[in-house]
Amino acid sequence: MNAIAVGQKLTKIAKKAVLTDKETLKEVIECLIKYLPIDTGKASCSQKDIHQIIVGAASQADTIENTAKKLKKSYTGKTIRNHLGKFENFKQLENQINQGLISKLPRRIKKRKHKLAIDLNLIPYYGKPTKQEEDYIYRGQPKNGTCSFYAYASVYIIANNKRLTIAVIGIKKSYTNVAIITYLLDKIQSLNLKIKRLYLDRGFYSSSVIRWLIALDIPFIMPAIRNGKTGGINQYLKGQKSYKTTHTMNKGKENQVTFPLWVICKYRKGKRGKFGVEYLAYVVYKVNISLNYIYQDYRKRFGIETSYRLKNICRIRTTTKNPIIRLLYVGISFLIVNIWIYILWSKISKPRRGSRLVYRSLFSLKQMLAFLSNVINQIYEVREIIYISTT
Repeated sequence: MNAIAVGQKLTKIAKKAVLTDKETLKEVIECLIKYLPIDTGKASCSQKDIHQIIVGAASQADTIENTAKKLKKSYTGKTIRNHLGKFENFKQLENQINQGLISKLPRRIKKRKHKLAIDLNLIPYYGKPTKQEEDYIYRGQPKNGTCSFYAYASVYIIANNKRLTIAVIGIKKSYTNVAIITYLLDKIQSLNLKIKRLYLDRGFYSSSVIRWLIALDIPFIMPAIRNGKTGGINQYLKGQKSYKTTHTMNKGKENQVTFPLWVICKYRKGKRGKFGVEYLAYVVYKVNISLNYIYQDYRKRFGIETSYRLKNICRIRTTTKNPIIRLLYVGISFLIVNIWIYILWSKISKPRRGSRLVYRSLFSLKQMLAFLSNVINQIYEVREIIYISTT
């Protein structure tokens, strides 16, 4: 084979199509219809139409109303909202969303040992809640002018620098942090995952959570909170070398717990105009890791593409205070992100020794959302003319 023929063959391989915008939409719609079915009865619109308008709104992080208005062939926003109102059971919807999430996990993820992280996502709530809404309003630290929030907790796998969400729950006012962790871990039992390491946000730092995780014998890392100016964790923040110790948290005899505490000394070196030693403290239980690496390891639970930041890119906007509809929109955003990662690993990649080579730069989440928006606009046609009455 001469050089020209080889070059032509390589060009063909380089230009091989592996995914289209229509295939992307089909992947998303099939998942939504299977796990979030809507019985439209004898109505003129099909559940496929409803889901496609929903996906159109999610792809633009827009409202259902605005999406319906800008499309010529769309059903009205009111019609779509009436059908979405058929979701009436909060727990049932939660379970459906979680079934959809795990359905899009790559096969290599299941039945393996993984690093997991649990996070809270707070969406500001304004106004006075009704009796029906009150149980779903979470009280937290002031943020965006309110202390009231719609709250969602999720557990995700950290694998190949991606966050695969495997369970999400809507938090009720009555939920304790121990209950939140227990509910999430219970949701993933069917996957038979072994926890290599569990990362928790500083908001979970409490004697009850630490005691519960130790009782379950789960390896975990959690930042220790420094309260007050002296005593508690503050007494360990000294010296110029990182070290390990133990700390006993006393909150009554029943809530007393002793745990391993790792104190890390970092030198700021003029970062953000600060110098000297910066102290960081972590609760570290049964984690096989170097003392000098604990800071970098914990930071892995963050990153450019965190689950909530991605989810917010495709979360449908709404002013409704209905907690079930809000859970639906949050769940759809998590599903879209999981489908994106699934497509990356299954189609925008190729096998190689060790691990798959994934071409992430070719198919970002924003590119996927652009694909979805493009097809929806083609199907339902964007309005090009605005009319007003002349009478």
